[in-house]
Amino acid sequence: MEPKKFKGQNIVIGDTQPQYKPLPALLMSGKEGEVITCWELTQEEIDEIVANRCLYLSQLTFNNPLQPIKPMANLADNYTLMP
Repeated sequence: MEPKKFKGQNIVIGDTQPQYKPLPALLMSGKEGEVITCWELTQEEIDEIVANRCLYLSQLTFNNPLQPIKPMANLADNYTLMP
């Protein structure tokens, strides 16, 4: 799974941190501080998800409370993007 550029992205996170891959993201305006990223799956990952119907998600919390997440299959179904 690799971070992927996508329509509507307006920031790249970690682009000056060589220890991380640059992460294209859409930073939404609003008090919630929502950040949306896009990930491209390999065919093997797609096959695994289809076979098991499971997606595992790992988040680093640095021992702080877990933040809410919202997995999506189609960004357009949830947000109106600027051209």
